[in-house]
Amino acid sequence: MSDTHTLTRHSDIQNWVCDRHGTPAIARVRNRFGGEKAQLLLRFVRSHGGSIDDGMSPVSWNAWFAELDRQQLALRVAPDGACELVSRSALN
Repeated sequence: MSDTHTLTRHSDIQNWVCDRHGTPAIARVRNRFGGEKAQLLLRFVRSHGGSIDDGMSPVSWNAWFAELDRQQLALRVAPDGACELVSRSALN
């Protein structure tokens, strides 16, 4: 992603996502040892129809941000609306 910037403040992240009609979600995924981990997701409304992805559970912003902080993640965004969750340690 060129010309990207990274958001770490909760209010900035929530505003960016809400401006694009997104909502927070969490999926529980299992690792190869059977342990469970929370995978943070953002769900965006698409202009075309479609079903909701299996395994995605909508959550409150408070719960989503608690997990974001626990995993030490930030949201990297691009001018074209693309986004990805990145490690905050990679920012330094």
